[in-house]
Amino acid sequence: MTRIKQIDAVELFIARLPLITPFETSFSVQTVKEALLLKIISNDAWGWGECVTSPDPYYCYETNKTASHIIQDFLVPILSNMKNFSVGDALEGFERIRGHWMAKAAVENALLDLLARQCRIPLFELIGGKKKKIMSGISIGIEENIDNLLKTIQIACDKKYHRIKIKIKKNKDIKILKKVRRSFPNIKLMVDANSDYTLEDLHILKKLDEFDLMMIEQPLNYDDIYFHSLLQHQIQTPICLDESIKTLNDARTAAELGSCKIINIKQGRVGGMLNAKKIQKYCRNSDIKAWSGGMLETGIGRAFNLHLQTLPGFVLPGDTSETSRYFAEDIVDKPVILQPDGFIKLPDGAGIGVDILPERFERYKIFSKRIL
Repeated sequence: MTRIKQIDAVELFIARLPLITPFETSFSVQTVKEALLLKIISNDAWGWGECVTSPDPYYCYETNKTASHIIQDFLVPILSNMKNFSVGDALEGFERIRGHWMAKAAVENALLDLLARQCRIPLFELIGGKKKKIMSGISIGIEENIDNLLKTIQIACDKKYHRIKIKIKKNKDIKILKKVRRSFPNIKLMVDANSDYTLEDLHILKKLDEFDLMMIEQPLNYDDIYFHSLLQHQIQTPICLDESIKTLNDARTAAELGSCKIINIKQGRVGGMLNAKKIQKYCRNSDIKAWSGGMLETGIGRAFNLHLQTLPGFVLPGDTSETSRYFAEDIVDKPVILQPDGFIKLPDGAGIGVDILPERFERYKIFSKRIL
């Protein structure tokens, strides 16, 4: 992989984009996306990264504030002292900082985008992927009105999405699924519990086997691997781990214990594209299916997720749905658009293939700071 001569400047931004409709999970309701963005400049080239943190610590302990702190006070100082280095060199330098995978991913993403732009090649080529159309799935938040949920699913089916994911939580699960399956008996359907259940809810989780689901995502505690193994051995529905998998070692542990049959690899959660590549390679060799999840990213983060899915281990539709599903307008020049066959085209061009629209970015930007 090519090398970076030196870092000349680093800038941090926060853009605040309103969501078209509120997005509810078992732990929060989001009405806006506050995206922490990073721009790294070297000579005449630049690269963008998006941190998948939120203002709150409900998904995990990392937040926009903690990530800004780690990037500004620890990661960028390491980069500023490096000359003629590779992205691998940078990640090795970051190893002394424990955790903070989302902050590390944002910096790594920006470095990879920078390198690919310098080389005038698309990002997927830099990471060893192969150009292809990307399967698209849709993630639907918890709906108070079941009729609205059914209408949303019908719209998704009409748009040819390759699978439907609906969020569930206690008391908003079995009755809803019965109505969904009655209306849509043949769709590829999965559910995401975002850690709302325990093994004491086994009688409920066993009932999920009735609905021919592709998977149930993260039913138990957000950092658990062991108890998921006990659950997987008692239900037929494949378990997909999400929040629990932060490292390659987590994936290995889950595979050894039989904790899951599927892993949701969010590159922004596992420390970036290169760590995600290692995990997908392991999953491919261990007969574990993998797919790429999303975190309501802007067009910057969505572009990285699309390029990631050019790697061979991603065999299930991801969460990269079209931009218009969430935002009235994006801050990049190439929003994600669903093709008539339900696939998404990779953006053309060097790096991630998308660029910031300056005037629109200014409209949504609420914070900016040059940190180097």
